Amino acid sequence: MSELTPITPDSNSESSDRTAKTRQLLGMKGAAPGETSIWKIRLQLMKPITWIPLIWGVVCGAASSGNYTWSLENVLKAAACMLLSGPLLTGYTQTLNDFYDREIDAINEPYRPIPSGAISVPQVVSQIIFLFLAGIALAFVLDVWAGHEFPNVTVLAIFGSFIAFIYSAPPLKLKQNGWLGNYALGASYIALPWWAGHALFGELNWKIVVLTLIYSLAGLGIAIVNDFKSVEGDRQLGLKSLPVMFGINTAAWICVIMIDVFQGLIAAYLVSIHENLYAGILVLLIIPQITFQDMYFLRDPLQNDVKYQASAQPFLVLGMLVAGLALGHAGI
Repeated sequence: MSELTPITPDSNSESSDRTAKTRQLLGMKGAAPGETSIWKIRLQLMKPITWIPLIWGVVCGAASSGNYTWSLENVLKAAACMLLSGPLLTGYTQTLNDFYDREIDAINEPYRPIPSGAISVPQVVSQIIFLFLAGIALAFVLDVWAGHEFPNVTVLAIFGSFIAFIYSAPPLKLKQNGWLGNYALGASYIALPWWAGHALFGELNWKIVVLTLIYSLAGLGIAIVNDFKSVEGDRQLGLKSLPVMFGINTAAWICVIMIDVFQGLIAAYLVSIHENLYAGILVLLIIPQITFQDMYFLRDPLQNDVKYQASAQPFLVLGMLVAGLALGHAGI
């Protein structure tokens, strides 16, 4: 080891502290409490790490429309739609979820802003209202900008916000049901932003709606991965997540089967519409996901959930774009 870069207990401690603070800011598992800046705390509630799939979904929808061109206006439209789907409405969803999950978070993730006491309940409620209103306003602006006679993007934004509410809030609280809750989450991460991107640049049609809802069944599998971090709290509070209902190992197998099978069905559909090159690329992207499932997730889902997501999900989201490009090329 070079004398210029000694590894000391202090430097390790500082590095660990920085990592914990970064994880807290992004809304990741394994964070630490102690943040005092109200703006950073508000950002923690919005869980920026969760914005990425929604932003990517907009890209996939723009691709599937077949009408996206790299003009400055289109880039700005897409960026505004990403702001809508990511920071605003996903931020709204995550803040709302933390508000209604404050009791279970006190068990599973006591470092989260609300159970740790870093932010008051009235401050959280004001953030939820602001993000919701800002999201609906931006959706309306996008409809006007795109010249829509019917406010497609606004309706999708309202619908998505409603799904987020019934997912987290009683009396329905869809997340209490492992199947309904995880599918609602999967569809919100795949179908809804895809529809918004497609509607912004093209005409949203029933084929795109159905295909993305099928793709969302793979998203249901991804949503199950998130349940493994909160098994103990779910058991204590009577939430019927799939790991609680079926046990750790069975739920892990349900998870990977959903992820692989429904991506495979989309690849088969691409073959049926003669988009063979795209179908082949999608299959090649599924293979490393299966490899990481065997290496990490199926062996120990409780310990390796984050590691699995980091290694396998990039291939899933790339596959979504491949499917979007294929649908746009085929004029679906």
